[in-house]
Amino acid sequence: PGFDIDTVPLDDELTFALLGRGETIGVFQLESPPMRQLLRSMRPTSFEDVSAVLALYRPGPMSANMHNDYADYKNNRKKPEYFHPEAKELLHDTFGLMVYQESMMRVAQRFAGYTLAQADNLRKACGKKDPKVMEKEESVFIEGCEATGYGRTLGEQLFTVIKKFADYAFNKSHTFGYGLISYQTAYLKAHYPVEYIACLLTSVKGNYEKAAVHLADARSMGITVVNPDINRSESDFTAFTDGGQKTIVFGLSAVRNVGEGLVDLIITERRENGPFVSFHDFAERVPDQALNKRAVESLIKAGAFDALGHPRRGLLMVHESIIDAAIVSKRERERGVMSLFGELEDSGDSAWSDRIAVPEDQFDKPDQLRHEKEMLGLYISDHPLMGVEQALRRRVDTAIADLADREEGMVTIGGIVTNLSRRFTKKGDQMATFVLEDLDSGIEVTVFARTLTQYGHLLNDDVIVTVTGRLNKSDERSSFTAQKIMQIDDLHKKTPEIIVTLPTGFTEANLATLKEIATEYPGVSPLKITISSGRVFDTGAAFMVDVDKVIGPLRVNFGANAVK
Repeated sequence: PGFDIDTVPLDDELTFALLGRGETIGVFQLESPPMRQLLRSMRPTSFEDVSAVLALYRPGPMSANMHNDYADYKNNRKKPEYFHPEAKELLHDTFGLMVYQESMMRVAQRFAGYTLAQADNLRKACGKKDPKVMEKEESVFIEGCEATGYGRTLGEQLFTVIKKFADYAFNKSHTFGYGLISYQTAYLKAHYPVEYIACLLTSVKGNYEKAAVHLADARSMGITVVNPDINRSESDFTAFTDGGQKTIVFGLSAVRNVGEGLVDLIITERRENGPFVSFHDFAERVPDQALNKRAVESLIKAGAFDALGHPRRGLLMVHESIIDAAIVSKRERERGVMSLFGELEDSGDSAWSDRIAVPEDQFDKPDQLRHEKEMLGLYISDHPLMGVEQALRRRVDTAIADLADREEGMVTIGGIVTNLSRRFTKKGDQMATFVLEDLDSGIEVTVFARTLTQYGHLLNDDVIVTVTGRLNKSDERSSFTAQKIMQIDDLHKKTPEIIVTLPTGFTEANLATLKEIATEYPGVSPLKITISSGRVFDTGAAFMVDVDKVIGPLRVNFGANAVK
């Protein structure tokens, strides 16, 4: 109440700290992986820095490496270089770089003797990208630099820079306008993270790929997103703080097959007459229009009735019968028919002894998660990869989210198979597509006939695999073509470790031998080293070895008793 986004201070430390960490998923214009990397390098400390990021993250300035130069100059990693001593007066606020169209215009006025009108014509010419017009402007610019005494060479150098960036450059007012929105959304995320991410999730309702990104971001910030709750959920995602715990509750209308009109009926009843105490209570109180069996089944699978104490599988077994009985009971009351226990009808949920009991049958974890994913588009209460992510990480080259930072080429990624679809091409060859998801992101994988013939038997929804293939990039979208698929069935097994005890007075030669052997036999088992003092050193991810292959050479070099 009383909050006005247009009055937030433009020098807020929390906001700049968030920007400097690159935690800008969901922040206007600042959420792509390369942009977040640039923010971490630049570490903005002023609103002007935020605007500069937007102006620099464009093809022209980036082709001249201006974005990295600005970050280095700002953080004293490099000393700003001015192409002429007089340029410092014009470009000191951007460390000698022509970041904005106005920067170019000031340079043209000072060094080429342009009038303001001529400088504006130069700006327009750059925007048109007409080679003939630019060739004419180049001659005028260079001649102008000669006439003002700065020389032809400087004129040629300056115009080369102008051609590289000016056709993509923003004017300052345009950039500051965009920068203000970026700053304001970053401010909201820094100060109201739970509420902000709840709004983001609502804004992408139905777009499960984007929702998965925001869900992973919430988890990385320590924010818990929980299943829909028939007694707490609103139509959209809602922020809660319970005992200091930041929580976002899934919105009821975000559940598949559940319309907003039906949700409004449920919420209206809950607000007017209090929380539901059981599924029977729910069925008897809400209007019949809200008892659409398909929608109710979806709510059960999504976990919306968990808080009422009913196991999902048990409730699915009897929910239709309970709904039918409730509808009959309501119609009897409407007709004035009293049941045998009519006097108890308004005395509370516990009064009924003839109600259909909900069995205590539970889904096993994989089935429960599969139903959640089906209804919510996301894994919420848990994830099939939870607890095995470290073991999976050792088998891949990169996380799926980090593919945005990689060049095209061969790479191995891993995760769980979802949305598997097999079909035939026009030539009659079978192919498949699926979405491979890890904990943070996902990517569509295409499997053509030759690869599918070899590995197709490994593919099913919900299996965990590694996929080696080619990453392709075009139009800022990544695609992935599989060439090798390996199903992983041992992730839940405890990975054996190998411990080497080094002799007293070990030498660098001993360490070199150990490193050489470990490098020769890579695998998934951790290598640990102990010394005579009893201290244990874990070599970490740098030296993961194949136990079966490495144990022999280690025992030959260090002794049978030194290797366990």
